[in-house]
Amino acid sequence: MKNLASLMKQASEMQAKMEAMQATLEKTVIEGSAGAGMVSVTLSGKGDMRAIRIDPKLADPNEMEMLQDLILAACADARVKLDAKASEEMQKATGGLNLPPGLKLPF
Repeated sequence: MKNLASLMKQASEMQAKMEAMQATLEKTVIEGSAGAGMVSVTLSGKGDMRAIRIDPKLADPNEMEMLQDLILAACADARVKLDAKASEEMQKATGGLNLPPGLKLPF
């Protein structure tokens, strides 16, 4: 029974760490950019777009397709950075415990 109690305590501690990690990620702001910084996108820790900045030089109506592509690239860059930050925080919360592939906690 001592092993079960110890296991339950560890699970409770891990849950507390996971909740703390979630709170940290919710406060995180990640910026991605494309086109040598001409387009930048800011995402919240949950992946919601919070801001977009576009260099006024790109506002040429003849360049709208390129501008749209740059916005998509900046969003993708920000998402990659957000996923890396979430993975880093997960490693801290789990003490380096490798979770099964495809298991994305807490999201």
